[in-house]
Amino acid sequence: MNLPEGLEARPLTLDDAAAVAVLLAAKVVADDDGENLDADDVAEELGRPGLALERDTISFWDGEQVVGYGLALASHSATDLDRVRTDGVVHPDWRGRGLGTELTRWIIDRARELHEATFPEVPGYVGAGAVATNAGATELLTGLGFEPVRYYFDMRRPLDQPVPDVQLADGFQLIPFDAAREDDLRETHFEVFSEHWGWSRPTPEAWRARTIGSRAFRAAQSYMVIADGKIAAYVNCYEYPADTAATGIRELYIGQVGTRRPYRGRGLARAALAKVLAEAARSGYGRGALGVDAENPTGALGLYEKLGFSTHQKYVNYQLALA
Repeated sequence: MNLPEGLEARPLTLDDAAAVAVLLAAKVVADDDGENLDADDVAEELGRPGLALERDTISFWDGEQVVGYGLALASHSATDLDRVRTDGVVHPDWRGRGLGTELTRWIIDRARELHEATFPEVPGYVGAGAVATNAGATELLTGLGFEPVRYYFDMRRPLDQPVPDVQLADGFQLIPFDAAREDDLRETHFEVFSEHWGWSRPTPEAWRARTIGSRAFRAAQSYMVIADGKIAAYVNCYEYPADTAATGIRELYIGQVGTRRPYRGRGLARAALAKVLAEAARSGYGRGALGVDAENPTGALGLYEKLGFSTHQKYVNYQLALA
């Protein structure tokens, strides 16, 4: 790799979590992307199912400081295409020196290897994301052949504003998260999100690690709507202490919202979200936040806006064909 003199390149290990958290904190300040993570959060991310650190990660070190890293994560399943997800960060003080280019080329090469080893029978793509205001990332990715394919909004809502009282229709019951319904929740989530762009079915272990098994998951702030003995709609919520430490605002992040198709159009998600917001305010949270696909097929953007959410930041998903 063509790196500035003095830099070392090597895979990440779990012992690097604290150093990576320092890098991410600098990135958040520079890019205003709001993704504050502490060392424990990073360790959890690096330990996710399917990520082989010695093969799927690369990092650049200036002595004891990590100044950049990247990873590629193979898909757990594929239908008409295979999309390899990636992540890459360069410290703001080290940008403009070619690290981003070397990092992204490594990511592309590793993504191609993963695609060929997993689902070569379908077209392969490597995905990358960046906050819309990061002009350097846009220039880098488009210069290497990536194209913007999807846009996402980071939305926020202060919780000192009144929350509408939304009542459920007869036959529906709103309950707090129930761990005994884990299998039902997982299958409901798979059913709902199978309609979303870029989604591929994860293993149960990978889904759990990213949702209710995450250290950030807040069961007491998550809710389900029950109908006919099964989950009809749900809201999963998360909290990141590192975010509170960085901003001074205790934020409840609404990670997944879904309503099964037979129950749509009855206000179930609206009622569950209203409950989440009201209880979050009573529990001392200062803000609600979520991310939404600008072209979400279920009309989620309009729902969130009616509940008082407004866009704080925009993200772009880029894609490159693995020819």
